[in-house]
Amino acid sequence: MEERYNPKEVEEKWQRFWEDEAVFRATRNKHKEKYYLLEMFPYPSGRIHMGHVRNYSIGDVIARFMRMRGRNVLHPMGWDAFGMPAENAAIQHKSHPAAWTYENIEYMRGQLKKLGFSYDWDRELATCHVGYYRWEQLIFLRMLEKGLAYKKNSFVNWCPKCETVLANEQVEDGCCWRCDSPVEQKELDQWFFRITDYAEELLAYTDKLPGWPERVLTMQRNWIGKSFGCEIDFKVEGSDEVIRVFTTRQDTLFGATFMSLAPEHPLSLSLTTPDRREEVAAFIDKVKRTEKEQRTAEGLEKEGVFTGSHCVNPVTGRRMPVYLANFVLPEYGTGAVMAVPTHDQRDFEFARKYGLQLQVVIQPGGETLDPATMTAAFTEEGVMVNSGAFDGLYSSEAKEKIADHLEQEGIGRKTVNYRLRDWGISRQRYWGNPIPIIYCETCGAVPVPEKDLPVLLPMDAVFTGEGGNPLAKIPSFVNVACPVCGAPSRRETDTMDTFVESSWYFLRYCCPRFEGAPLDREETEYWMSVDQYIGGIEHAVLHLLYARFFTKALRDLGFVDIDEPFVNLLTQGMVIKDGAKMSKSKGNVVDPNALIETFGADTARLFSLFAAPPEKDLDWSDQGVEGSYRFLNRVWKLVYELAAVRGAGAVTADSLNSEGVRLRRVVHKTIRKVTEDIEERFHFNTAIAAIMELVNAASASEARNDPACAPVLREALESVVLLLAPFVPHAAEELWEGLGHSGGIDAASWPVHDPAAEEEEELTIVVQVNGKLRGKVTVAAGAGEEEVRTAALADDKVKGHIGGKAVRKIIYVPGKLLNIVVG
Repeated sequence: MEERYNPKEVEEKWQRFWEDEAVFRATRNKHKEKYYLLEMFPYPSGRIHMGHVRNYSIGDVIARFMRMRGRNVLHPMGWDAFGMPAENAAIQHKSHPAAWTYENIEYMRGQLKKLGFSYDWDRELATCHVGYYRWEQLIFLRMLEKGLAYKKNSFVNWCPKCETVLANEQVEDGCCWRCDSPVEQKELDQWFFRITDYAEELLAYTDKLPGWPERVLTMQRNWIGKSFGCEIDFKVEGSDEVIRVFTTRQDTLFGATFMSLAPEHPLSLSLTTPDRREEVAAFIDKVKRTEKEQRTAEGLEKEGVFTGSHCVNPVTGRRMPVYLANFVLPEYGTGAVMAVPTHDQRDFEFARKYGLQLQVVIQPGGETLDPATMTAAFTEEGVMVNSGAFDGLYSSEAKEKIADHLEQEGIGRKTVNYRLRDWGISRQRYWGNPIPIIYCETCGAVPVPEKDLPVLLPMDAVFTGEGGNPLAKIPSFVNVACPVCGAPSRRETDTMDTFVESSWYFLRYCCPRFEGAPLDREETEYWMSVDQYIGGIEHAVLHLLYARFFTKALRDLGFVDIDEPFVNLLTQGMVIKDGAKMSKSKGNVVDPNALIETFGADTARLFSLFAAPPEKDLDWSDQGVEGSYRFLNRVWKLVYELAAVRGAGAVTADSLNSEGVRLRRVVHKTIRKVTEDIEERFHFNTAIAAIMELVNAASASEARNDPACAPVLREALESVVLLLAPFVPHAAEELWEGLGHSGGIDAASWPVHDPAAEEEEELTIVVQVNGKLRGKVTVAAGAGEEEVRTAALADDKVKGHIGGKAVRKIIYVPGKLLNIVVG
C-alpha cells in the first residue's frame, strides 16, 4: 500500500484482478440464496453519460452488498442494440449500422469496466446478435400459433422522418420519441401482439407488486384503463348499418342528441352522403395530421363535420345527426360516442358551436337546468328527468337499471372496456429483428418453418438517406420460395419494434449461450424473478408494461413458470446541472472519462451516490466531486498511518478503557446504520454520511495513542473499509490488502453489529421547566425515573428556573426528556 492515494494505479490493478479471477462470474448454487440485480441495459449510442454512471453505481452498491452478505448474486450487462439511430449514423457516416453499433459497444464496455462495476461479462448479450434475435423469431412463431400475434389493417402513428410506425407509448407530446418529428396518422397493414388478452391480469397484478413505486403502478393502471359500462347499438336511418358505442354514462342515454365518430371510424366514409363527401374527406385528412394527445387536450378547439346521415336513439326514437369529431379517438371504446351535450363538457362545446339540440336528463337537487341558459355541462350526480320510467331516480341508481333495461330489450349489454390497445410491432426499418413471415399469392401469409430460422439480416443493405425500408430494396432478401407450395413469394420486410427485444432480455441473461431453446428452464427457475430492477420512471408504460406482458405470454407458451419479471423496482432520478437535465443540446454535459482521469472512478461513484437519494434528482456540483475526492484521501491517510494495528488481536470488550468503549460504540452504531440504509431504504447518501462520521471519530479518538486500544482501532479501520467497499470498491480493495488481508474484499463478509457494543454507559437527559429547555443532566445508562428526577431537581440551573414554585407534575420520556411543571 502506497503512502499517497493514486486512483489510476489502484483502479487498474483491481480491475485486472477482478477480470483475471472471474470474481463476478455467477453460477447456479443450490446451497446459496440467489439475488438477481439488474439495471435497464443501455442503447449503445457511443458514450456513457453521468446518468448511466449514477444508475449503474446504484445497482453496483446493491450487488456488492448482497454478495458480501452471502447471496449468490447475478449482475449481468448487455446492449439494447437495434433501432433507428444506427441507421441514421450509417447514412451520416456512410457506414453500416452493424459496424457503428459494435464499435460503440466496444467503447462503452471499456467505459463500464473502468468504472469498476461488478458485472458478469460472460453473460453479455447484444440484441442485434443472431444468437439473440433468432430465438425471438421462434417466440414470434409460437405466439402466432397461439393467436397472440396477428396482422390487421389499422391507423398507426407514423413518423415521416424515421419513416416508421410508432406505438402509442412512443409518441411524446405529439412527436416521435426518437427524433422529435411531428407524428401523423397513417393506415397500414401491421403485425400486432394481443396484449389486450392480458389486460385484466396485468391490472390485477399491480396489487401484487408491493416492491414497486406506487407512482409507476398508478401509471400502468391508468394506461390499462379499465372501465365498466354498456355497449349500445344505434341503427343508422335508411340503412342496415348499426353504430355501436361504449359508454360509462348510460344514465344519460335519454339525453343523447347526436352521434360523434372518430374520423378513422370504418363507417366515416360509407355514411357520408355524396353532397358531403368533399368536406368530410378534407376534414379526415386534416385530423390525420393531428397528434392524438392534442386531440384529447382540454384546450383543444372542438371541430367536426356532418356526414349527412342520421341514426336513431334506441330509447327515445330521436333522429340524431352523425358527425365526425376531432376529439373522438378510434382506440377508446368503439370509436363512436353518443353525444349528450347537457352532461358532457366536450359534447356541450361541440353542440354550441354547431347549433345542435340539448336535452337535460339529470337535474341537480333543488335546481332546474334550462338548456337555453346553460353555460356548461352538468356532470355531477342528480335526479333523473325526461327519462321515461327512470324519472325520479338518482342517476347512480339509474345506471344499473338502464343497463338492465338495455339487455332486456336487446339493444345493449353490460361490458368492461379497457383503454389498452394491442401492441403494434411492425416497423419499416432495416436495423431490427426480421419478422419471420413469407407472403405467397396462393397460400397467403406463411410462417417461416422453424428449421429455416433464423431469418438473417442481410449485410449488403445500402443506406442513402432517401427514406423507406432498405430491406425492401434487397432482392436476395425479399424474393423467396413459398415453404408450402414452392411458388415464388416475397419475404416480410417489416422488422419488430425494438421494445420486443427489451421485453425478455432479462430472461435470456439466465442462459445467454443456451442453444436448445430461447430459455433454459433449469436456469430460469433458479434465477428468476429479478429481485431488484433499476431504471427510469419514463419506462413506466413502455418497457415495464411490455416486459410484464411478455413474461406472462412466455409462461403460457411453456417457456417460464413465473407470473411477473421484477419483484422490486427502483426508479432513479435524473442528473441535473445548471438547473436542467444533462444533455448535449444544453451544453451542460460532464464527461465521465474526464472525471475518471482527474479524480478516479471511485470518486465519480461516491459523488453520484452521496449527493442525493437514488429516487431523487441529483444536482451536479464540482465542489461535491472535489469533496468526495478529499474524503477518499482522508480515509487513505488514516489507514496508512494506523496500518500497524493490523496485527492486533480480537477485541475483548472487558479489557477496553473508556476511549476504546466510546470508539467501539461509534463503530457498531455505524455498522447498524449503514446496513439498514442499504438493505431497507437504499439511502446511500445517509449511509456514506454515517461512514464519514466514523472516519471523523477514528481520526479524533485518543485511542490512536493507546497501545491497549489497538484491537478496537483495527476493528474501526476494517469496518470503515468494509462498509465503503460497495461504494468505492477499488480503494477498498487496496486498503483491505493494506490491512493484511488477501483474496479480495469481495470474499470478505459484511460486518455484523454488536448490540451490546452500542449500549451507552451514560445518558444525557434534557430537562424542561414548563415546556422550555432549562438544562441537561447526565445519569447512568440504566438509571430509572426516580434517579433522573433527583438529578434534575438537584441541578443548579434547573433549581434557578423553578424558583421556589410548587412542582405540580413531572413528565418523563425514558432516556430522553424530563419536563417539570411548576406554578
